[in-house]
Amino acid sequence: MISSSSFSSALWQDNEMLECVSVVPEMADTASFSFRSPSGAQFSYDPGQFLTLEIPAPEQPGGVVHRTYTISSSPSRPRTITITAKAQTDSIGTRWMLDNLKPGMRLKAIGPAGLFSNAHSQAEKFLFLSAGSGITPMMSMTTCMWDEGRDLDVVFINCAKRPSEIIYRQRLEQMASRTSGLDLKFVVEEPDPFRPWTGYQGFFNQLMLGLMAPDYLEREVYCCGPEPFMTAVREALVGLGFDMENYHQESFGAPVETVAEQPELDDVIPDDDSKAEITFSSSGVTAKVVETDTVLAAARSVGLNIPSGCTFGVCGTCKIKKTEGEVHMVHNGGISEDDIEAGYILACCSNPIGKVTVDV
Repeated sequence: MISSSSFSSALWQDNEMLECVSVVPEMADTASFSFRSPSGAQFSYDPGQFLTLEIPAPEQPGGVVHRTYTISSSPSRPRTITITAKAQTDSIGTRWMLDNLKPGMRLKAIGPAGLFSNAHSQAEKFLFLSAGSGITPMMSMTTCMWDEGRDLDVVFINCAKRPSEIIYRQRLEQMASRTSGLDLKFVVEEPDPFRPWTGYQGFFNQLMLGLMAPDYLEREVYCCGPEPFMTAVREALVGLGFDMENYHQESFGAPVETVAEQPELDDVIPDDDSKAEITFSSSGVTAKVVETDTVLAAARSVGLNIPSGCTFGVCGTCKIKKTEGEVHMVHNGGISEDDIEAGYILACCSNPIGKVTVDV
């Protein structure tokens, strides 16, 4: 047991190793690892920042690997620091930690570092969007605001494979049950066997966003998860007219320490000033449009009728075959990945990029 007298007012520096004090299983192949400073120094960092751990790996050159983990604890609790790690099938460092790291063992760490934090934001309303273990920086930021007694106005959305794979679910629900300012929303791809799920199910899309956070245009957005998830979030926000100056993201693979290291987002964004051309091959008609026009609108402008229903990428009624060119399509579940790979698009939510030919 660590006595209160063993802590000092000094701040931890990364020339001192970290000592593991607890390993808490979160779910299969996932655990939270908490560390203390052997000297009793306290930890100072911005919620959402990360640590880089030096982990034994005898089979690797040099005998160690360096792995970066977002800090899941809050700086408002400075005597320990916690990371939550999930092992993938090819994990080396995280696998070693899950199998071998025990209280009392020490690891070298570098940091804390990183720019992904709301610590210096002037916003009053936040939208936290995460998938899988991308929830860790959101937990840190939410806990920090909670501990500081701030008037929370946070819509907290996390996506997971199944309900049993939602990390921190009980802790978040406990906080949300004590304030009206933390609005939790969980999205799962499928329910657990024999356990009914009455919440949101499927893949995150524009419709879900509108239902979960109707005032999303007024919120500052923080997003973390696998790249396909973050791309889908960005496309949904752009399609709904969100000011992307208020969007911040952190990827699993490339946390950054400086502004200069932040990657440029190369998302395709249809432009009002960019011309496009759609050839409807079966009808022998060509429409000259701009990129912000949908294929459905272009068809109607030249007198063609493509059957449609929702006009929001849900029902799939307007599915047609694209034979040439590229479109930017942001749908809401109305088309399968197999159909997309086969060249099909939904006319109602597809914007032409350059010259496009469709079988209509």
